[in-house]
Amino acid sequence: MTQAFPVTIYHNPACGTSRNTLAMIEAAGYAPRVVDYLTAGWTRPLLEELLADMGAAPRDILREKGTPAAELGLLDPEAGDEAILEAMLKHPVLVNRPIVVTPKGTKLCRPSEAVLALLDRVPAEFTKEDGEIVRP
Repeated sequence: MTQAFPVTIYHNPACGTSRNTLAMIEAAGYAPRVVDYLTAGWTRPLLEELLADMGAAPRDILREKGTPAAELGLLDPEAGDEAILEAMLKHPVLVNRPIVVTPKGTKLCRPSEAVLALLDRVPAEFTKEDGEIVRP
């Protein structure tokens, strides 16, 4: 069913936005490849590929809340891309989530409904965990 249109989500099951994004993908009829990046970790080639596909810099996907970003000095404007990327490899939680990859592109899906632009079919309606209704 979904082989012609593969969907991969780099997912954190503890994150509500990530859970909502995954649920929207499934509600649209896809069986995505789910990568729990906190368990799997990141490789430099994968992070570099995702960043290139998004046209983003490491700082663009740096998660500050609930991470060691501040104590590692990554919030300092002087912290460069290399330092941030190296920290992300050592501390996967520093990468914001979820990141979704489909034939339509790669995107950090915050808010979760941003995923709809990456799908070739969408659910008619979706109710998020907090009760908010999304109508594409």
